[in-house]
Amino acid sequence: MVSKMWNRLNHHKLAVVIVMAVVARLAALLLLPDIFAYSEPGGEIHGSVAYDEYAQNLLATGVYGRSAGLPDASLPPLYSLILAAIYGVFGRSYLAVALWHIFFDALSIALLADTCRRLITRDGEMVGALAGLFFALYPYLIFQNLALNDTALWILLLHAFLWLLILLRDRGQWDKGTLLLALAAGFVLGMSALARALLPSLALLALPWFALRLGWRGALQRMLPVAIASLLVLLPWLLRGAAIYGGFVPIALNSGENIYQGNHPHTTAILRAGYDVQWLPAPLDAPPQEQGLARNAFLSQAGWNYLRENPAQIPQLLLTKLLAHWNPQVTPLKNLRQGERLTIDENGRVLIVAGGESHVGVTRANAAYQDSGLFAVLGRGAHLVYFGALWLLAIMGAWLCRRDWRLLSLLVAVQLSQTLMYLLFHPSTRYRSPTDPLLFVFSALAIVHLAARWQENSP
Repeated sequence: MVSKMWNRLNHHKLAVVIVMAVVARLAALLLLPDIFAYSEPGGEIHGSVAYDEYAQNLLATGVYGRSAGLPDASLPPLYSLILAAIYGVFGRSYLAVALWHIFFDALSIALLADTCRRLITRDGEMVGALAGLFFALYPYLIFQNLALNDTALWILLLHAFLWLLILLRDRGQWDKGTLLLALAAGFVLGMSALARALLPSLALLALPWFALRLGWRGALQRMLPVAIASLLVLLPWLLRGAAIYGGFVPIALNSGENIYQGNHPHTTAILRAGYDVQWLPAPLDAPPQEQGLARNAFLSQAGWNYLRENPAQIPQLLLTKLLAHWNPQVTPLKNLRQGERLTIDENGRVLIVAGGESHVGVTRANAAYQDSGLFAVLGRGAHLVYFGALWLLAIMGAWLCRRDWRLLSLLVAVQLSQTLMYLLFHPSTRYRSPTDPLLFVFSALAIVHLAARWQENSP
């Protein structure tokens, strides 16, 4: 009886993993309503207040802008548009948003499992099920993907793009089906840029992976339609930005701020002190928020100027960012409370000043990550154990499967491309976590390999 039940579960292991993922998220949603129920009276948004404001303003005025009726391109639009659609059908309901996020996670787990099945020649289904299980029960992403932010959506787009690249590479000849796959991959790539403009770097690193099997001509033949289709998806948004601001807008007007915050004389000190560099104030001579295009260009140039004028500081800066990005602890290590402001003294030391006006964006939700035992003690501790163990297993798995590097280099390209992007900007666990399920593939490979060794050596 037990053997029969086990065989049945093993046969339907992906379905079991998806059910576990849904149950874990529903349990968190029901057990912690005070955290996630932002739409209830007195509720606090954990995630991004901006997305909520964009969605509500779009429904109220028909205009995409953070100020009602005033169009802007301060943030990429995709998640806010989806949020507005959810609000339009179900009302401003945290429950409806969370259920859609759970659906996104379920699709991502299915794509992750099939990616492993197609990419890993031996025990691919088991590796995919294990990687999916690690994703399903990952405490950090359970919290992130129930909060109001674009993480669940971006994970889905990342996994869909990777899956389509694998399908595209597996087609040995160029035909109509190959073209349709390339266009589909380009569509997903373009949509991903309307959420977070990070996947073009992965597309570039995928070229050598294609070339290993198809040669450079075959690689370019497949990736060129991907690039064209992605640009066509972006074109309406780029034209809108140019019409609003009278110049080219690189997807959104937060890129300059991110470059400035990540490449600043005090970036290293702030990260080493355990805080997020988003609290760095803009220079006093920066153009005001109303001059979005000029402000974005000014802040971006300030970041590049720092790098150009301080080459000796670059190695230390990059190493600090790298350690923050891959820290097995949740980064930032500390958060500001309401009424606190981060400042730098004349000796370059980071000071937290209490009293007065907080930085823009500091809310009661930020303080919860610093003060609440649930987050600061239980949550951070659970993450260190869970991610830290899988991180070590992933290193082992990467070594054990080194002979299959030609196939698995695509997964390495994901980690490399996203790490490089955040070394350019600034890192945190929230920014790294969307690629963690793909890191867990190597953790699963280690477990499957060790289990096979154990079986071989058992009497």
